[in-house]
Amino acid sequence: MTDSITNGLRGAGQRLSGLPKVFQGFKDFISRGNAIELAVGVVIGAAFGAVVVALNEGFISPVIGWIFGKPDLTELWDIGPYTWNDDIEATPIKVGVILNALLAFLLTAAAVYFLIVLPLNALAARRKRGEEEEPAAPAEDILLLQEIRDLLAARPTPAVLNDAGTGPTDTGTAATRPDAPPAAPPPAPRA
Repeated sequence: MTDSITNGLRGAGQRLSGLPKVFQGFKDFISRGNAIELAVGVVIGAAFGAVVVALNEGFISPVIGWIFGKPDLTELWDIGPYTWNDDIEATPIKVGVILNALLAFLLTAAAVYFLIVLPLNALAARRKRGEEEEPAAPAEDILLLQEIRDLLAARPTPAVLNDAGTGPTDTGTAATRPDAPPAAPPPAPRA
């Protein structure tokens, strides 16, 4: 009994030996700018969606209620139900649900256009005419740091090399690994 437990634990340890590579790959993925920009876009989109929902519930729904006598279009118009068999209970085609979804889409598109696209286009037109000055160019040290960042980002990480199968098979010292960065020179002796 204890031999089977010991063998099971050893097998589990061997299966977990690749776990640091997985975590390194996840860290590399998360560190890329695209994932962070996407996350920011999703958060802003969710907040903007809440604004559109509030506009719909606070303004559009009461107007629809005044016109049609109902707070929204979901129960406005049903077609059917038509069945050829009396044993089956059929559901009607709910045209009002489709109209309500189309209205929400149009409201979202209009809000994005009037609150984001139109002001940015006006700003670009003012900059083109020279009425609005262009943002100042970054300083030389910032440009140098951006160049270093881009060069480091273009370098494949050990996790990517392992995933691609082009990395070293052993985990030797930095001096024996071909993908290792050059070692820093030793510090100068103090006088």
